[in-house]
Parts: sequence; structure tokens; C-alpha cells
Amino acid sequence: MNIEHFIFSDAPQRVGPFSHAVRAGEFLFVTGQMPTLKDDKSVLVSGGIEAQTTQVMENLDDVLKHANTNFDKVIFARVYLVNFQDFDKMNAIYERYFTPGKLPARTCIGVTGLAVGASVEIDFIVAL
Repeated sequence: MNIEHFIFSDAPQRVGPFSHAVRAGEFLFVTGQMPTLKDDKSVLVSGGIEAQTTQVMENLDDVLKHANTNFDKVIFARVYLVNFQDFDKMNAIYERYFTPGKLPARTCIGVTGLAVGASVEIDFIVAL
């Protein structure tokens, strides 16, 4: 199986030592994105879970575009939430990025903390 690692110089800055995405066969594994500004990984967006979810989805969109794919090809998502009281608010933003009726399979996991003090992180598996 051919495996390719992608680090995109003009995609959102990485908050750790990892690839933005890894292609393995016919799948693309997109690293979880944080609600940080694209050009400054130290700046967490303000405005609560809605703003953080929007920034995460925009950062994911940026990585998908660099990998020449889009939300329609996402087959699985993992959402990590620090506070499950944010579940409905996060879902309202998350769902807007997908074609109605074509949502990926998903797992949502409650965690005690995330990098950079984030409230939400999302990663994807994409069909190529």
C-alpha cells in the first residue's frame, strides 16, 4: 500500500509534530484541527463553542482543499468535546458544512482537555 504524508505550508499551522493528512490507499486521514487562527497556532478564537466549531471546520476545509478534496468525500468524523453541554451548539455549526442528507458516520467523545485549551477538535477520514 502506498502511503503519503502531507504537510501543507499554507494550511493552518500545526500545534504539534504531525502531518496535516496522510493518504493510505484510497483513504485520506485528516489530523484533528484546533480552533486556532490559520496563521497563528497560539491564538485560540474567542466567542464560545460556536466560534470554536466554526474555526475548526474552516481549518478542516482548508486542509481538505489543499488535499484536493471536500466535505462531500468525508466518510467518518470524530468530534472531541470538553463539555457535553456544548453538544447541540457544536452540532448546529458542524452540520452546515455538509450536504443535507449526506452526513458522514461519526463518533463524539467527551474529554477532560484538548491542546491549546480548545473546547472542540474534529478529525476526518475521507474517501478518495
